[in-house]
This record gives sequence, structure tokens and C-alpha cells, in this order.
Amino acid sequence: MPAPSGWDAYADFYDWENARTLGRQDVPFWRRLVADHPGRALELGCGTGRLLAPLARAGADVTGIDLSAPMLARARTRLRRLPAASRPSILRGDIRHLPFRRASFDVVLATYGMLQSLLSDADLDAALAEANRVLRRGGLIAIDLVPDLPAWSEYHRQVRLRGPMAGGGTVTLVETARQDRRRGLTMFDEEFVERRAGRTRTRRFSLAFRTVPLPALVDRLDRAGFRVLSMAGSYDGAPLDVGSTVWLVLAGKRRAAC
Repeated sequence: MPAPSGWDAYADFYDWENARTLGRQDVPFWRRLVADHPGRALELGCGTGRLLAPLARAGADVTGIDLSAPMLARARTRLRRLPAASRPSILRGDIRHLPFRRASFDVVLATYGMLQSLLSDADLDAALAEANRVLRRGGLIAIDLVPDLPAWSEYHRQVRLRGPMAGGGTVTLVETARQDRRRGLTMFDEEFVERRAGRTRTRRFSLAFRTVPLPALVDRLDRAGFRVLSMAGSYDGAPLDVGSTVWLVLAGKRRAAC
């Protein structure tokens, strides 16, 4: 069960980068959503447990799944700081083939663009069908997307971030963005340069993301047995527009997937 290309290597830098970009901006939104929809929640692509930990601290009954073993190793380290009784369950698995029984959850969370790591219609449809299968009737899927990545400008070897690293030293992110607009793909060639105690280490890998236009996503949700309930353009509930910082889509399960 191989992990998606690049994600294992990214585990060492995921929290470092997110602390300098998204940070905790989305945490209150997910905490409110889970509180408003009590029951069992499943986070797809839980990564390093960045959201699992605060949700569990708030009392949520939440489970995480991710395909990357290094990401999950970091999640386990983070979750060990919580009281044993409140630690979420986490496991390694493929979101296209979820290892859970039918109607096991009340809410499925697809946070921070994780569905955009699925690079084909077939993979997206499989993930949505599985989310439908494991949700109870009337359950909710909540999707967070990075807006319109294919419209971003390409760039080559730009220094995007620089800052201190845990245990001393600094990290510099040198990044190249490439577009395949016909397929809706955005590729990021990542070069993380670590400098510590006079030594330099460079780690290189690539991450690919696919943006599905919102009308196409709504259609795929409908075919997977969901009905879109609401859409927003910010974590504060602002309406969608050309300046939206996120695309948030909430959809309810109405029937079993076809």
C-alpha cells in the first residue's frame, strides 16, 4: 500500500510550513462543525494530526485515516500528549477503500484541500462513494478546497518561506510551481534546505494537486448520493466570490451511492 508520491518526504516539513501559512485559522470552523453535528467523525487524510488533536481536546469522537506512514508517526507523537481516554483513533489506509463498516460515522471531514490530492475523476468518485458508504443516512460530508489552483501563476525556484526549525538551525523552502491546465493539475517542486551547526541538507520532492470546478464537484457529489446544503468562501461563512480564500462545501447524505 504505497503512499502518494512526495507525501512521505513532506511529513518532516508539513507542520513547519503550515505554521507559517494556514496556521490554526481553520481550527475554530472545524470545532464548531463537529460540535453542531454530534456523533462519530472521520477525518480523511489526517496527516500529522494538526486538526485531530484540537478536535479531541474539544471532546469530539473523531477518527483519522491517512496513507502516509511518516505522517501518521508524527500524528501519534502529537496525540500522545493528550489524556489516553481522549486520544483519537488513527490508522493507515486508502480513502478510496475505507476500512470501516457501512454507516459507521455521522460526519466525514475532508479538510484543507486533501481531496485535491486525488488526481483523477475515478479516484475522486471512489473517495466520495466510500464517504457515502461509511456515513449514516442524513450524515454530513464537509469539504475544504484551495480555490482555483490552475489559475495561479507559474514560478521557478522562488524562496517562499524561511524560518527556524525545531532543535535549532533554519529551513528555507525554495519552490517551483508548474501547471497542466488541461488536466487541472498544479505541481509543486519542493526543495527544503536545512542549515544546522554549519551543515546543510537539501530535501527534494514534488506534490501534485487537482482542482475540480465547483459545478463539477456538485455534480459528482450528487452522483455519489449527496445533496449540497451550503457553500462558503471563508471559515467565517462569507459567501463565495472571486476573492474567496477557501471553498467550503457541506453536503448531506440522501441515499446510498450508485
